[in-house]
Amino acid sequence: MAIRPILEYPDERLRTKAASVENVDDEVRKLVDDMLDTMYDARGIGLAATQVDVHRRVVVMDVSDESGQPLVLINPSYTPLGEEKELLSEGCLSIPEYYADVPRYLKVRLNALDRNGEPYELEADGLLSHCIQHEFDHLEGVLFVDYLSPLKRNRVLKKMQKRHKLEQDA
Repeated sequence: MAIRPILEYPDERLRTKAASVENVDDEVRKLVDDMLDTMYDARGIGLAATQVDVHRRVVVMDVSDESGQPLVLINPSYTPLGEEKELLSEGCLSIPEYYADVPRYLKVRLNALDRNGEPYELEADGLLSHCIQHEFDHLEGVLFVDYLSPLKRNRVLKKMQKRHKLEQDA
């Protein structure tokens, strides 16, 4: 298992739409293990393969209090259960140190494959629902800053550009 580098906004590779996983094999399971290590190391609760520059429809997440209940979502899809949305402050490992309120469906039904390629379904609300929608967006090349006003999005862009310049100069 390995910790992989996480792409940071405004890296254009984050805008790549991920391809479906045709076969859940050892290579995909290795990716899942690396992604879990990377997510836990970065103290995140979710990570899409796109964020580690692998453009396949694979997501890992763990919203449990003790970080001991990882979920693997391969080729995920979700259906909103109702029209009700809620605002929740979101952050992103690809946009460190920035948080914003994003409206997401209150409840969703998730369909995905697990790390063994077995299909499963679950209903989610609260933080898990938000996380599913956030990570699914990554697979579509969408970032949570895309939900912000152009002014706020531009502020985040400038902040990230400054951060990257400081890192390069160090």
